[in-house]
Amino acid sequence: MSRKLKFAVCFITIAFVAVLLTEFQIVFFGEDTKPERSDCIIVLGCRVYGTTPSPFLMGRLNRGLELYNKGYGRYIIVSGGKGEGESISEAEAMRQYLLSKGMDNSKIIVEDKSSSTMANLINSKKIMNAMGFHSAVIVSNKYHLKRASLMAKSQDIKGSYSGVFISSYKTQEISGYIREIPAVWKYYILKLN
Repeated sequence: MSRKLKFAVCFITIAFVAVLLTEFQIVFFGEDTKPERSDCIIVLGCRVYGTTPSPFLMGRLNRGLELYNKGYGRYIIVSGGKGEGESISEAEAMRQYLLSKGMDNSKIIVEDKSSSTMANLINSKKIMNAMGFHSAVIVSNKYHLKRASLMAKSQDIKGSYSGVFISSYKTQEISGYIREIPAVWKYYILKLN
């Protein structure tokens, strides 16, 4: 076996192991994490179609509302700015959805400036500081929680996590798990620089 071939085999093996380890972390964290009673619940933004939350965002909101109703937080922070093709901010669409489900408007805090998960957490932390909140349950899709937890930790958010898996959109959920591998690597690389 030539030196180049040995190097290629070694590189492919290391890359394969790295992919498997990262995917294991993502899946295990999403499945194993449990919410804890906190000062607030942060629902991370996701796609809005015009003014209607996407199925993924509805799933996140339903979980956030379920946790709120069970006493896991006294407020819900809805976090997400206005993206391309969205008529209103994700946060406003989320607020309207929660109101339609009977939630008290005074218990919904809107953070509508964010355009990324990191911005969601930075801006939500500012709200937490202003409100005197010390802890949060962070809600997203299960595949997203590992990266969200790394970002929350970087912002000194004392967080627990609760994830959703929308089984009627299994293909999109699985692709989310795959997309998170380079996203987690990117986070680690940028953190080192």
